[in-house]
Amino acid sequence: MPIKQEKLKQLIQDCRKGKRSAQKQLYQHFYSYGLTVALHYAKNREEAEEMLHDGFLKVFDRIQQFRFEAPFRSWFRQIIIRSAIDYFRKHHKAGKEARLIPLPAVNMIENEAIRRLSREDAWKLLQVLPPAYRMVFNLHVMEGYTHAEIAEELGVSIGTSKSNLSKAKQKLQQLMGPFFEIGHKKAKA
Repeated sequence: MPIKQEKLKQLIQDCRKGKRSAQKQLYQHFYSYGLTVALHYAKNREEAEEMLHDGFLKVFDRIQQFRFEAPFRSWFRQIIIRSAIDYFRKHHKAGKEARLIPLPAVNMIENEAIRRLSREDAWKLLQVLPPAYRMVFNLHVMEGYTHAEIAEELGVSIGTSKSNLSKAKQKLQQLMGPFFEIGHKKAKA
């Protein structure tokens, strides 16, 4: 259930004062949303929870920087994404894993396949991607980062970012192929 704006503002002000009960309420209210965001970047729930907990530590450490002109949820999302990027940098060598997986040529899949995917199915497909592919795919497709921004954030070249995105799309198409009819069946007149 959404939190009322007045209640959220009071929680944030209390968090700024270091009140543990307010921090606990803010944590409980935004936990599910934050976990959903983190799961897009993580290989599994354990990684996502680590990203989320790191994110919450940053939220409480930087709560003074939040300005009420912008939605808290957006600010919170950006912190979780930054935590995912930090986790990636710390635990994965950017680009190294991506180069190890050869991908066969894949035909394009109709958009109908994507429309038929549930959120859970899409999330499961993303989890199969190597970390470098998943990170670039999410940052570019889901968050709208440019390849230059991704390259700077991950410490890779723009070409590596573009390559990882292309390979992520190919891998997703390859994974989706068996579950959806590929190509057109034309009825005979």
